[in-house]
Amino acid sequence: MDQVNGSMVTEFVLLGLAQSLRMQVLLFLFFSLFYAGIILGNLFIMFTVIFDSHLHSPMYILLANLSFIDLGLSSTTVPRMISDLFSDGKIISFHSCMIQMFFIHVMGGVEMILLIAMAYDRYTAICRPLHYLTIMNLKMCMLLVMTAWIIGVIHAVSQFVFVINLPFCGPKNVGSFYCDFPRVIKLACMDTYRLEFVVTANSGFISMGTFFFLIVSYIFILITVRQHSSKDLSKAFITLSAHITVVVLFFVPCMFLYVWPFPTKSMDTFFAIVDFVVTPVLNPAIYTLRNRDMKAAMRRLSQQVVSSREMS
Repeated sequence: MDQVNGSMVTEFVLLGLAQSLRMQVLLFLFFSLFYAGIILGNLFIMFTVIFDSHLHSPMYILLANLSFIDLGLSSTTVPRMISDLFSDGKIISFHSCMIQMFFIHVMGGVEMILLIAMAYDRYTAICRPLHYLTIMNLKMCMLLVMTAWIIGVIHAVSQFVFVINLPFCGPKNVGSFYCDFPRVIKLACMDTYRLEFVVTANSGFISMGTFFFLIVSYIFILITVRQHSSKDLSKAFITLSAHITVVVLFFVPCMFLYVWPFPTKSMDTFFAIVDFVVTPVLNPAIYTLRNRDMKAAMRRLSQQVVSSREMS
């Protein structure tokens, strides 16, 4: 790969999150607990949806896929972030950096489309309930999931093919605790203004446009419900509030990272941690604690576990 891009650089230097041993220990405990929560919470949702026949509906199939993506997205950065805390040299190889960037944008692109699909699912369920089973059937659900993966791969490849061929011959400091296209591009030994604009448009403007589209869509759903029945408005708002919360948690950090990057590394680091650590652990809590079907499924699953232990 080094020969392909004519690169003289075989490794990059990542940013350390803490200097003092006390802060390193605190961050180690924080990230380890959150990553354990990400793994357990998202795996729990995935297995609950798979093994509980009551949840074999489009909404929960999309939710299980979202949990898989959240787990994958955090796994691209968090394990290395934890291991680098006590490392003197935060070195990442050229190949590992490229792979990390690629999978970050594959997972991010898939999640973006999944959130749009979940909004469409809620629109159909709330605004067109009589046609819901006809429109959101299993075939449509699988089509939406496949489309999300195809667009996610295209989103990543469309940036990756340009970056992999850039000449890297001097600077190695990425300026962050993970590799990402905007930061790595700036290390190239050439004028990358046009390429930086392409990345901003691909990741930043699309994120911002999708975010406002989803917020407007949810507002439209609430207005439609209010016009038909004001009594159902509170029920619809409770249902949609979880989706709106997840949308805000995912897209707001993305917009600040790609459209309006902060001049200080501390704020960029904060939003990156929110995207990779905080959001993936909150999504399972948001969707399970505020969802009646998921709570019922959790009770059924716990009863099955208890009964199987008693039988054994």
